[in-house]
Amino acid sequence: MIQSAIAKITLEEFLQLPETKPASEFINGKIGQKTMSQGEHSRLQYKLCSTINQVAETRKIACAFPELRCSFGGNAIVPDVSTFRWQRIPFTASGRITNRFEIPPDWAIEILSPGQSQTKVLGNLLHCSQYGTEMGWLVDPEEETILIVDLEQRVQLLRENEPVPILPEIELSLTVAQVLAWLTFA
Repeated sequence: MIQSAIAKITLEEFLQLPETKPASEFINGKIGQKTMSQGEHSRLQYKLCSTINQVAETRKIACAFPELRCSFGGNAIVPDVSTFRWQRIPFTASGRITNRFEIPPDWAIEILSPGQSQTKVLGNLLHCSQYGTEMGWLVDPEEETILIVDLEQRVQLLRENEPVPILPEIELSLTVAQVLAWLTFA
């Protein structure tokens, strides 16, 4: 994440700034830009969103959003995948989805990119769990692992054929190996 030289501003002032590509985040009073997605990152992000939504969105259980800014607890973060239970998705009075999500996701997924700080990304997941995110994943393609952060901020390291936890309402079972297998087209 690249740190900005902008003077201290508030979260509300940050949210009024023009969007950047890749997205910028506001963490602990500082603006930082996310790392540009590369092949592995993009593939995992796409497959996670499509796999979750294939099971959960069609039955109105939950919905997974790629690169959705979530503002809560004084920060504005952009997890790679933010999954919200259906009843928590904010809608306008006319029934359309809102543009601003001012609540933490129920399930946040971050995918580590080459050169990205694992500590900063893990910090985002810990911030999420502090404000009510039930589960966070930190997928590390290089190490072939998934770190799990739960609501109590416990961290668990999973490898190979170990099953990864998923929101209980979503009828889906995956192992670390199955997730990482999406990186090959064999």
